[in-house]
Amino acid sequence: MPTEMSQNANELQIRVYYEDTDAGGIVFYANYLKFFERARTEWLRRLGINQSQLAQTEQVLFVVKQVDTVYMHPAKLDDLLTIHSQITYLGGASVHFAQEAWCNERLLCKSSIVVVCVDANAMRATKIKPHLRSILEQAQD
Repeated sequence: MPTEMSQNANELQIRVYYEDTDAGGIVFYANYLKFFERARTEWLRRLGINQSQLAQTEQVLFVVKQVDTVYMHPAKLDDLLTIHSQITYLGGASVHFAQEAWCNERLLCKSSIVVVCVDANAMRATKIKPHLRSILEQAQD
């Protein structure tokens, strides 16, 4: 799914395609989670955090632990969505994100997402490494 970078580092624009919708041309509810994942990943990439490199070189993964989502209005085929992402809390091993999907001036969906740093070998939570924490702290401001 092609995406566009917004002027703001923590925004990503995503066009709604036919594959994102149900038979009525409305975005299937689970696809908002895909949009949010893509926005977090691209934001981290722009900050210099490449998740596939972390997995290979440092054996560290970021995995979703918890999601709380509220749907207010539907997105439709061909809509251009803007996904806003922000860090709301940075714990020892977790990052809490608030994410919203907007179409023009209308809030469609919002979500609180908890992501945990995990040792790729043990598959257990591990502290966020100092160099990553520094980047995330700067992004939080």
